[in-house]
Amino acid sequence: MKTLSSRREFLQSSSLALAATALAPLALRAADAPKKRDVKKAIMYATVGVKGSVLEKFRAIKEAGFEGVEAMSHMKQDEVVKAYEETGLKPASVCCDTHWGKPLSDPNPAVRAAGLAGLQQALRDAKRYGAGSVLLVCGVVKTGTTYEQCWERSITEIRKAIPLAEETGVKISIENVWNDFIVKEDEAARYLDEINSPQVMWHFDVGNIIWYGDPIAWIKKLGPRIARLHIKEYSRDLAMKQGKGAGFDAKFLEGANNWPGIMKALDEIGYAGVWGIAEQGGGGSPEGLKDLATRMDKMFAS
Repeated sequence: MKTLSSRREFLQSSSLALAATALAPLALRAADAPKKRDVKKAIMYATVGVKGSVLEKFRAIKEAGFEGVEAMSHMKQDEVVKAYEETGLKPASVCCDTHWGKPLSDPNPAVRAAGLAGLQQALRDAKRYGAGSVLLVCGVVKTGTTYEQCWERSITEIRKAIPLAEETGVKISIENVWNDFIVKEDEAARYLDEINSPQVMWHFDVGNIIWYGDPIAWIKKLGPRIARLHIKEYSRDLAMKQGKGAGFDAKFLEGANNWPGIMKALDEIGYAGVWGIAEQGGGGSPEGLKDLATRMDKMFAS
């Protein structure tokens, strides 16, 4: 009996060893596989360089591997809805189309009123499409508008839009851009604190902030108040050699953005199931769009 028992134990241990050996490559491959983060991949409609109708552009976006589109406000709603329905793409966001030409900070009250009307139309567009957020450039510091005036005027106008944002269930999301306004994360947090509404959040542009500061610091400071992400690359080397704007000519993963650190910071604030929206159009070709989508997959998995 002892011999039989020993033989049985030997066979069992041998089988276990063989199974472990067979499974080892699978375990190694699993460990080496890229992380799968729940950040949804979209692109800003206005940056898509391929030619054609709204539906044709949506089809090119879908074929490239994107999941959603950030539409512009003031488009023909029925045409946009049809494109979403026929392609299966989802509404990632709506970008207010009037915020640069008719800023909420303008010294002219009539211009501010037109800007407010533009924001309200963007909220209605977002409601129609099923998008949960509107991207807003809240103001511009320029001749005739100081930093303090930009702050006060824009907050006054945004507060007028909050009732419609509540009615539609759409967030107003402030984007950090090159408008000489709010270039530090502490100021961004203070701006949101002063508005003090859950309907007003932040649309964080990763590439825009590279010139001024550290995206990781912004992410950690704003935390769950980040409603959406704009995904752009930025090269300090190109900016120093060819001018500030040339920094955006870098391809994804070939600039100064610390994507592993950025993604880790997003993990820490619980940014999951939300949109990462490319604001680079792929050079006007389906192949360029596909390259963007593939690079975004790598960035989100870093």
